[in-house]
Amino acid sequence: MTRKQKRLSIILAGLAVLGIAAGLVLYALRDTIVFFYTPSEISEKGVQPGQRLRLGGLVEKDSWKKGQGTLNTFVVTDTLKAIEVTYDGQLPDLFREGQGVVAEGVLDPSGRFIADTVLAKHDEKYMPKDLTDKLKEKGVWNEGQGTSQ
Repeated sequence: MTRKQKRLSIILAGLAVLGIAAGLVLYALRDTIVFFYTPSEISEKGVQPGQRLRLGGLVEKDSWKKGQGTLNTFVVTDTLKAIEVTYDGQLPDLFREGQGVVAEGVLDPSGRFIADTVLAKHDEKYMPKDLTDKLKEKGVWNEGQGTSQ
């Protein structure tokens, strides 16, 4: 084997090891990867029930209902589509109707979103950058509405 062939075989072996390592990392993280969607994207992309995801949008006015104990239901909208969200737990102090929210959970077969985590914006001007970008993309974002940080 010539010196050139030895170098080439070492480089190829190194690339193979890196490829296997990357594959193992992605395989290990497959259950922790959570995609972010707006209500419109969920209906457009045909998200399957049971798939874990983050739902972002605005809490629709007059949609928040408190149930027994800590059960809450509300509707998240991007002004084009809306999805009903059920959350059993204490909502953040800054949770309000008409404000930005990100809920993490699963979509059930009836199309309702069952959240296990709800995040509300932390002040009057902040909205998550992903959510701001999605609302701008849909043409429903008003620059005076807030800023992303």
